[in-house]
Amino acid sequence: MTPSESDNQISVKSVFDSQDVVGESIIWDDRNGNLIWIDIVGKCIHRLQLTTGKHKVWPTPDFITSLGLREDKGAIVSLSKELCWWDFDEHFSAFLEVEPDQPDNRINECMVAPDGSYWVGTMQNNLHSNGSPKEVTASLGAYYRVTPNDELQRLTKNIYGITNTMAWTDNGRFLTADSLANKIYAFRYDDKTKTLSDRNLFAPAFERGSPDGSCLDEEGFLWNCRVAGGGCLVRYAPNGNIDRVVDLPCTWPTSCTFGGDNLETLFVTSARFTMSPDYLNNNPHEGNLWALKPGVRGQLCNRLGSKSKI
Repeated sequence: MTPSESDNQISVKSVFDSQDVVGESIIWDDRNGNLIWIDIVGKCIHRLQLTTGKHKVWPTPDFITSLGLREDKGAIVSLSKELCWWDFDEHFSAFLEVEPDQPDNRINECMVAPDGSYWVGTMQNNLHSNGSPKEVTASLGAYYRVTPNDELQRLTKNIYGITNTMAWTDNGRFLTADSLANKIYAFRYDDKTKTLSDRNLFAPAFERGSPDGSCLDEEGFLWNCRVAGGGCLVRYAPNGNIDRVVDLPCTWPTSCTFGGDNLETLFVTSARFTMSPDYLNNNPHEGNLWALKPGVRGQLCNRLGSKSKI
């Protein structure tokens, strides 16, 4: 399939009317049958129980940027500048400040790696205190790894515009996106030294939107959300070629994860960030949670392990 062709045979439906300003960081809690995701600008965490439809929301004390599940049943949460422990209640226990020497930066994409560690991506802050957009004027973001001693191990220099997508392949590569540059990169990841090297272009610029969050399926293909008007998912083969494009009923898809029975359903968050009131009146579905069955199963989300494992 060429990049201009789309797979319109897949049915996509809205599964929850969340109307998130910036829905993000969706994960599947296979042990409890829950989908968990955040609204960055809405400053809240969602949890949806698939079988019962029971929904719960927790407010957060700051813009929440990412979260991951812990092996001990709690979660790790990223706010604008801090990493916190969270136990699905009203308390957020901060344990680490990220880039205190870069006051104009904030945390963006974070994810639990296969070894049970937590990886952190930063960017120049694009949000005013009221949640309205602020222009990104420089590529100041970097990637870090939280060590067993709760310290930040620097993985890259501060040269990335908007850090997005974190995926670790079976053959030792780390895939990540710079939304500002409209590129997806592949690094060589050394699991023994916990370092990145040999950055190469995995997928060049694609004409629809910009790359946002991603996840891997069981065949090792990367599913990437095309935000900022892209309105689709792109499935990339392990060699970076576009396998197919799936159109979505939303214009700003932001992150995705496989979940549900046998990991056969792909769930997608979306955003209504920067959209006008008139547009939203005519398109109230923007910012909802979406689901589709692409015909391939996914992989389970990693969990933050004990400190002895990371």
